[in-house]
Amino acid sequence: MYAQVVVDISNDAVDRVFDYTAIENTQLGMRVLVPFAGRKVLGYVVGMSQTSAFDPSKIKPIIKNLESVPKLKPEILKLVDFMAAHFFLRLSDCIKLVIPSCVRLDTQKEKFNFSLQLLSDLDTAINIIGKRAKSQLAAVSFLSEQGEVDYTKLVNLFGRTAVNTLIQKGVVIKNSNRQMRAPDFDSEKVEKHTLTPSQAQAVSTITDKNATFLLQGVTGSGKTEVYMSIIENALKQNKTAIMLVPEISLTPQMMQRFNNRFPGLVAVLHSGLSEGERFDEWDRIFSGEARVVLGARSAVFAPVENVGVIIIDEEHDGSYVSETNPRYITHDIAIWRARYNMCPLILGSATPSLESFKKAQSGEYTLVTLPNRISGNIMPPIEIIDMLGEVMDGNTTPYSRKLLNGLTNCINNKKQAILFINRRGFASFMICRKCGYRAKCDDCEVSLVYHKEDNELKCHFCGKRYRALTNCPNCNSTDIKYGALGTERVCNDLKKLYPNVPIFRMDNDTTRGKNGHKNILSQFAASTPSILVGTQMIAKGHDYPNVAFVGILDADVSLYNSDYKSNERTFQLVTQVAGRAGRKNNDGYVVLQTYAPKHYVYRFASNYDYLGFYDKEINLRKTTNFPPFTNILRILVSSESDNRAIEVTKKLFDLTKTLKSKYPNQIIFLQAMPSPVKRIQKKYRYQILTRYQPNEQITADFYKICDVIEKDVSIFIELNPNNLR
Repeated sequence: MYAQVVVDISNDAVDRVFDYTAIENTQLGMRVLVPFAGRKVLGYVVGMSQTSAFDPSKIKPIIKNLESVPKLKPEILKLVDFMAAHFFLRLSDCIKLVIPSCVRLDTQKEKFNFSLQLLSDLDTAINIIGKRAKSQLAAVSFLSEQGEVDYTKLVNLFGRTAVNTLIQKGVVIKNSNRQMRAPDFDSEKVEKHTLTPSQAQAVSTITDKNATFLLQGVTGSGKTEVYMSIIENALKQNKTAIMLVPEISLTPQMMQRFNNRFPGLVAVLHSGLSEGERFDEWDRIFSGEARVVLGARSAVFAPVENVGVIIIDEEHDGSYVSETNPRYITHDIAIWRARYNMCPLILGSATPSLESFKKAQSGEYTLVTLPNRISGNIMPPIEIIDMLGEVMDGNTTPYSRKLLNGLTNCINNKKQAILFINRRGFASFMICRKCGYRAKCDDCEVSLVYHKEDNELKCHFCGKRYRALTNCPNCNSTDIKYGALGTERVCNDLKKLYPNVPIFRMDNDTTRGKNGHKNILSQFAASTPSILVGTQMIAKGHDYPNVAFVGILDADVSLYNSDYKSNERTFQLVTQVAGRAGRKNNDGYVVLQTYAPKHYVYRFASNYDYLGFYDKEINLRKTTNFPPFTNILRILVSSESDNRAIEVTKKLFDLTKTLKSKYPNQIIFLQAMPSPVKRIQKKYRYQILTRYQPNEQITADFYKICDVIEKDVSIFIELNPNNLR
């Protein structure tokens, strides 16, 4: 018997299947140790066969099976093949996606607690011990009174020697109990709601159907209750479920709801888990103990079997596209798994991506709508404030009078407020007013962001830190100007304006510690009145009934990015963050500050008019030949040598021009250029951009051109990338 093995080496030269002679008990999906290029390496059995195309005398045997139960289940093996072909990825990289490193590399093991109990009655134990062993006698007397006692506790009370001697004499028995390292979450009871007619119709339409559904529901319309009802139906049929959320910050609140609804059946997977927690949660899923998987995009790889429903909440969110190698699109993987299991896939959002809504319009997806909030409240009114008018009226602060009035009224009414600014730090840059010197990162061609709390300048691309400027290093002037405000400065200002009000900040700087998201959100939820200031991680999914006011401090942050999706992202962010206000029985009010008050994005957003925005934007995309009517493909070349990056970019560009000749009517645009951020982490970056009518063969041809190995140069391909920085 021969085993087809993928070796655990991320190198294009060995990205194929190798034949080895199977040993006793070798099974499909196992991790094995194999000889390779003069050393022992980890491998994965992806196939088994009776014959081999190679000379049997030259085929080496597997050294060792590393497990008795294969870690790669049949569905996951087929998913690996799909991903490698669909995303043009290495097989070994795909396997690394579907098995956590702590499982794959055996860096974690099960954790056990040990306890002791008397094996016989007290008198028998005393006779065995003898009357002179005082510590042993005291220990068995304690066990007789207490019953089963933790081993460590007993050692601390009576000494390790005495306790271990009791075990050796057979007086006590040592029990082992596995301790699950589960992530911490609140367990407040959440009542099951009676479905509204719209919710009931949505559940009925989706349940048990082998199709993809776009569930469009306004913020607060009860999409989560629909999800849970459909999952409940799946569990009744002994099936499993996968529920994805875009931000790690959403997971604690969602976990609380799901665990209360499905006690003991929910496992959570996201990047905030410790290695031990990740190991145990994955093991619970793998063993079938956990039947509902909740997490960020990586949870789509969870090793559940007999899947009854897959849900992608806030499906429009860009975090569902992996922008680091290996690059993949969560939607495509979810569609594959839903078809494999013949179960429904639900894409939920108040503001679906244009691509998804177009597919719903064409019938590729089934559109299901929840048009009203379950509370019966109307959507909170959005007032657009022209910040240029504020300046002309003499207000040069970043806060309009309407915003401060709304915030003050909210606080006086003992309610909660959310202020959204999609920029962290204190100021976006530091610049010398005298000579124009701007502090930039040595390794990245970007401005450094000032963080006042640490009195440091930080690069938000590579993380490098510098001392803040007190005087210009170029001309020695002390006239230093700060750039646009970020979350840190907003909190700093608010503490001066409202010194007695709890103010919380939620961004990448404040949520890095374990349970960082959960702790901030728990404190905010428990404080009334209070203010939460944050970036886009506060803009979606959160449901706090006392939030009565939302302020959008600089809506233009995402509007003028050099990206075809900037209008769409701005509409989505405004609509989502505005939807945090006015839930349950409270009225809400939203103030949106902008320097472009007449922009059509704000006109549609202020009326919550998704259909109007969609019609306008989709016509613009069609006229200008942008996705979803075309594909954008980006070839990114990077190297620490500027000359080498340019050289390889030119070589690839010459090859891609042959495709332009081959597909003259389908390839609309093809150009090579420096990347917008020309240098990141000491690497120079150049790109080739192309737009073409969707065609799998053209995509494959571009990937084939880039399937080359260049010394000291990295080459990546991105299809319809989220950003082009």
